[in-house]
Formats: sequence, structure tokens, C-alpha cells
Amino acid sequence: MPTAFVASWGSGLPVIGILAEFDALPGITQDRSPEPTPLFEMRAGHACGHHLFGTGSVAAALAVKDWLASSGTPGTIRLYGTPAEEGGAGKVYMVRGGLFSDVDAVLHWHPSGSNNASPSTSLANKSAKFRFHGISAHAAGAPEEGRSALDGVEAMNHMVNMLREHVPQETRIHYVITAGGHAPNVIPDFAEVYYYVRNPEVELVRSIFERVVKAAEGAAMGTGTRMEYEVIHGLYAMLSNEVLQRRAQANLERVGGVAYDDAETGFAEIVQQSLVNPMPLESAAEVQPYMPRKGGGSTDVADVSWVVPTVGIVTATWVPGTPAHSWQAIAAGGMSIGNKGMIVAAKTLAMTMVDLFVDAELLAAATAEYRESVGGDFEYVSLVGDRDPPLDYRRRAGG
Repeated sequence: MPTAFVASWGSGLPVIGILAEFDALPGITQDRSPEPTPLFEMRAGHACGHHLFGTGSVAAALAVKDWLASSGTPGTIRLYGTPAEEGGAGKVYMVRGGLFSDVDAVLHWHPSGSNNASPSTSLANKSAKFRFHGISAHAAGAPEEGRSALDGVEAMNHMVNMLREHVPQETRIHYVITAGGHAPNVIPDFAEVYYYVRNPEVELVRSIFERVVKAAEGAAMGTGTRMEYEVIHGLYAMLSNEVLQRRAQANLERVGGVAYDDAETGFAEIVQQSLVNPMPLESAAEVQPYMPRKGGGSTDVADVSWVVPTVGIVTATWVPGTPAHSWQAIAAGGMSIGNKGMIVAAKTLAMTMVDLFVDAELLAAATAEYRESVGGDFEYVSLVGDRDPPLDYRRRAGG
């Protein structure tokens, strides 16, 4: 991955890693405005706050590096620059490549509308692009000579939608047709559909994904088309480490939340008018109580958590009540509200890393919990198989 990197400082043990994501989302842009103001000249925007994630982690790493140097404390800090979390699973390839094999603990964080360090789950996820190839013909003049690739996609979608009745209820299956032809009177010889399959259990994701593949194969057979598919990404479910989460929670409570000035309050009040579920603005200054939480999304941080004890926090970089992947997240993440939340994260992560360098019992307890959680016979096997990183996964489909 040409944009991934690893930066280290220090020597010896322990080795403490910190993740620095940088990524954006296609198809959504926004100016630093509290009202919808898309930037049409842009193709992508920071609707999930990964610009803050990467920068905040670098700030924490630099602070700890300076502390290690000035205090003479032994140990190594390692910063991982991790691209393409949004569908590309950049960290998965770093895990698969053994880049975390000698790390004692890993820290991360994520932008949010609130502050907490509670343990949170996520969904395992496997995605693929299913590509159907048919035969073009005039849709009115010679339809019998054509074989519609779009028919293949639609037949697959119909069968997968029937499949939903016969999978565990926690399963989530999403798709979007990324190519379906260009004109109604031309039978399309190429069509593509992009699928996500999610479940809390990684083995269930593997098996349900294979059933989706079977649906695609049946659709191709029934429509006289040819199908091929490319696995784009595959993610485990997050493995929490309560020993580390409780320490991060304590540090987050010491740092505190985000206090708005008058200008930020005015900005936030306008943003709130567009939110479906706005939360009290004063909650940005609070740290939420520690309690296990269920997450509905997926993240490639999860794969890291299965090979090394991992801890994460969220901080209020967005107006309370703001959902991720929204224009409101971009707006706040591009001004001082986002910056303040980022600094809260950087301070909390730096303090937690210092604890791991000086408190051998903390690290030992976290390691013991991790080993108990994964079990003695666990062997990490990536959901992406042996494929190379999909550097072109955002490329638009074409026949």
C-alpha cells in the first residue's frame, strides 16, 4: 500500500502502537458551514472524521516520544499510518503482513458526537463486487440475440433478498448496483453489484457470504450470463479489552470533554436544527459513563484487536447527535469544534500510553485478558484471503 507507513521511536520493550487513520468518503462533501453547503468541485469529504483521527494520533505519538526522550524511559512507540478504512480494509493487510506481531498493545480513537471509552463491539464484514458479463443486442430489434448482464444482477439481488428470511437476525446484507448499462434500448453486456455481508460472528459471515456467491452463480446460470466476483474487503468483529478500556476511561475523565465558546455554540445550534436526534449541547463537555456498547458498523481496527490487546476511545468532534457519514460531521470536523475534540483524544491517548510504559502490571493484565478472550488455539486467518490490497477499489465500474 503506497500510502501506508510505520514510524517508530525508542528501543526495547514494551512496544506500544497507535493507529493513525486517514481516509475520506466519496459522494459527500461540505464546506465549514452549519447549513448544507456541498463543494461540488470535490469528490470526497471527511464525513467520518479520519483527518482528525490521523492528526490526533500523530499528536499523541509525538507527545509520548518527547516524554520518552526526556524521562529516559525504555520502550518503543510505533505509529501506524493506516489508509482505506472505508471499504479498503487497509489494516487487515498490515495485520496479515505481521506488522503487529511484536507489539504489546495498540491504541486508537474515533471522532464522534460524545466522549467515552466504553468497550464496544462491531460487526464482522465481508464485501465483494459481483460482475456479470452478457451479450449486447438491440433491445427491440433483436432481443433474442442478447443476454442481459443487468438481468443477472437483478436475479441475484432478488435471490439474496429472499435469503434474508433464512439467516440469523443479527445479519446485515447491503448492496448497490454500480453499473447497469447506459441506454434502455441496448441490452447491457456488463453489470456490477457491490455487496456487504455482516454478522457479529466471523464464521457466520464466511458461511453467509458463500450463500450469496451461490445466489450469484444461480443468477448467471438462469440468465445465460457469466459471473465473476472480487473480494474487496473482510473484517473481524471488534475484540474488547476491558483492562485497557477502564484505564482509558479514567484518563478521559481526567482530561474532560469539549467546552464550546460563544461562536461554537452558535454554530452548533444551527447544525442541531438539521439533526434527526439532536442531543443537549452541554453533553459535549461530559464524559459518558462506562458501559459495554453494541456497535452496528464494521472497522478494520477489529482485525488488529484479534492479534494484540487493543483499546479505543471516541471524543466529541461533532455536534452532539450528529451521525457519522453526514454533512454535519464534515462541517464540525472542519472547524474548531472538531479540533477541540481531537485534542481531547490526543491527550487521553498519550496519558494511556504513558501508563502502559510505566505500569507493567497494567500491561500484563491486558495481555492475560486478551489471551483468555482469543483462546489458546486461535490462529488469525484474514477474510480477504491472499489477495493484494485493492488499490483501485474506488474505481468506477465499466464494461
